[in-house]
Order: sequence, then structure tokens, then C-alpha cells
Amino acid sequence: MISYYHLSDPFRLESGEEIRDLTIAYNTYGTLNEDRSNVVWVCHALTANSDVADWWPHTIEKDCFLDPDKWFVICANILGSCYGTTGPLSENPATGEPYYGDFPRVTMRDIVNVHRLLADHLGIGRIHALVGSSVGGFQALEWIAEETDRFDKLILIATDAKASPWAIAIDETQRMAIEADPTFGARDPQAGMAGMAAARAIGLLTYRGNPGYNITQQNLAGHDIFKDKHRACTYQRYQGEKLCRRYNAYSYMSILDSFDTHDIGRDRGGVEAALSRIEAQTVVIGLSTDIIFTPQEMKRLCSMIPGAEYFEIDSLFGHDGFLVEHEQLNNILKPFIEK
Repeated sequence: MISYYHLSDPFRLESGEEIRDLTIAYNTYGTLNEDRSNVVWVCHALTANSDVADWWPHTIEKDCFLDPDKWFVICANILGSCYGTTGPLSENPATGEPYYGDFPRVTMRDIVNVHRLLADHLGIGRIHALVGSSVGGFQALEWIAEETDRFDKLILIATDAKASPWAIAIDETQRMAIEADPTFGARDPQAGMAGMAAARAIGLLTYRGNPGYNITQQNLAGHDIFKDKHRACTYQRYQGEKLCRRYNAYSYMSILDSFDTHDIGRDRGGVEAALSRIEAQTVVIGLSTDIIFTPQEMKRLCSMIPGAEYFEIDSLFGHDGFLVEHEQLNNILKPFIEK
């Protein structure tokens, strides 16, 4: 069940701006044990929410690596999102209206500082395991770089210590699609929807890649080239419309911008120096067909973390493989998190 924490004091951002009346939405699963030693904190990816069971199948289940009978699992919705934590559709106390495009610029470090506030509020000190996939991995790395002694174990899946030019270019292409929508900029929660649908379709190409599409989106037998749309075409449109039913363009722009600020080496002597200070037992997991965070990049990340162990999931579904290959994932992570 979702819970909320309301911060009475202003929350100061890296930019120097402040957010008043900050709300943090979060979900928990399982029961906190007496000595508070069974906490597992999950950092969610781009447009996900704090309900891990909703977006990460076969993880919050008995005998899986996030088994709620063993672990007290916490996930907080990220700053700038539209799933309960303060974001562009939240009321701006200064105007009494939603922020929309006036929502302040948020960095990955700001997002993590919100997590830290929530952990302190909940009385969570040491955390047994910190888990992050994709943008969730950005948060996990930023957090452990800031508080190296707070975590026993670190799990990084399809992520990196710094947003690469390739990943930033993907984000910028999506931003261009949203900005090309003439409704974007209007003070309306439906503004920019057509642009966001196109942005999502662009992003999906990079999440799945060639093998995933060629397996799942072949035209069915009897396809009429003069009457029927290609299955791949209808799939792209469906995915764009699906996101529009649950998200908004202002939050999408906010989190894309936050994504691009990620660099754990900033003000810490560089990426290698920041990673070298990690003390937690670490597992790094790459995906064989991921074109956003390639196996080669994941191995390099692993090599810079003291004692880290690398595993690779074989999947035809690219970056999204971490959402699909739950059996391989559990086989790797259940022994690691329990030992």
C-alpha cells in the first residue's frame, strides 16, 4: 500500500531553489525486524512508480530475491514524477496552481537526497541491500557514493556511474519530440501528449533493440499490405498511447533532464575515485543485447568497484530484459542477497 511523507521544512535543491511542502510517496513490503537489519531499498527506473510489485514481475514474491517474508522492502517514487512525490503537476505553494513548466530543475543528487530524507524519517539507518536497475542504478550509485558506509550490499543492473553522451542523445531526441508538439507549454495536464507518445516510441526502440522487435512484432499470417498496418507500427502507437494514459509530458521532461545530470564523479575526484570508495559487497548485472548500457560498459563499471562480481543475463529483449528475465535474475540475486 502506498504511504506519504510530508516535509514541513523547505527542501533545498542543488540549483539553490527550494521546494516547499515536499511530499514523498513510497511503498513497503514485508515486516521490519527487531534489529532493523532486513531492509532492502529498491530505486525505480524512469517512468515507474514506488509499487515494485506493479512494474517488476516475479520479484516481490515468496522465494524470490525480494521475498517479503524475509525482507522489508522500500521503494520511493522519485522527485519530479507524477506518482505521488512532488512533481510538475503538484501545487506550487507560491501560486496555488500546478507548477507545470515552472517546476525547478532537479538533479540525480536531489532525487537521492529525497530518498535519504525518507530513510531518516522512517528510522532506517544501515541498509542491508540497495538495488537499482537502469535509472534506478543511477540513484543507487549516487546514494552509495554519498554514504559509502550505510549499505552492506549493492545490486546494479543495466546502469552506469555517469550518463553517457549516447544515453543523453537518446534523451534529447525524446525531448525534441515533446517540444515539437505545439500544445507543450500550455498550463494543462494534457499538454504535449502527442509529443510524449512519439518520445516513448523513440525510447522503446532503444529499450528493446533489433532482436526483441524481430521476434515479437512480425506481421501475422495473412497480412494484407494494402489494408493492414504493420504489427510493428501498431505496437509503437500502442506503447505511446499507453504511456499517455498514465503519465504526463512535464514529468517526462523533468526526469529526462535529471537523468542527464548523473555523474557520481562530480565533485568527488572523478568516477573512478568515487567508485573505488564503495565498501559494500557488489553485484553488477549486464544484459547481452542491451544497447543503452552495453555488456562492455557494465564490465568496465564492475572493474572499478572493489571486489565487485559481474554476471550477464542472456536475453533477446535488450535493456528491458531486466523486466522480463526474472528467472535468471532471481537465480543470481537470491543467493547473493541472502548470503
